[in-house]
Amino acid sequence: MKNILISALMLLSGAFAQSTFTVTSPSLTEGGTLPLDQVFNDWGCPGKNISPELSWSGTPEGTKSFAVTAYDPDAPTGSGWWHWLVFNIPAETNTLPAGAGGAQKDLLPKGAVQSLTDFGQPGYGGACPPAGAPHRYVFTVFALKTSNLGLGENTMPATVGFNLNSNALAKASITVTYGR
Repeated sequence: MKNILISALMLLSGAFAQSTFTVTSPSLTEGGTLPLDQVFNDWGCPGKNISPELSWSGTPEGTKSFAVTAYDPDAPTGSGWWHWLVFNIPAETNTLPAGAGGAQKDLLPKGAVQSLTDFGQPGYGGACPPAGAPHRYVFTVFALKTSNLGLGENTMPATVGFNLNSNALAKASITVTYGR
């Protein structure tokens, strides 16, 4: 009986290990520094303002779409700073190329929507914290239980965040820092 129980636990732990939802990036390292490619190119910041390449795996069963966000919880606003919100990414997608957040580029999958950031426009806006302590930048991929959030490109970030969290089956993040 003991051997059967141990075998069953090993099988279950293997199944759970294989179903872990993860996100990776060739340019972002958990706990590392945000590369200048992903830093804003204005307001005194010397970056290139290019969204990073992101890939994800271990998609939970029942996933009908994905969303990607970039968020600075340390911004001195009292509510953080949304740098990127893209949703309605088709379920068969498992990567976004570098630069997909560019408003003028056509690198997002068909049907994906980029909505307003705290810069006041859709698309990726890189890091540009005030001088002082480095800020954290959290890049998150959400696996969603709906194929379409029913939101548009002029939707406010808090509304998008509410809908993402209400429809999330799982989420995976990479957190990096940047300061000046």
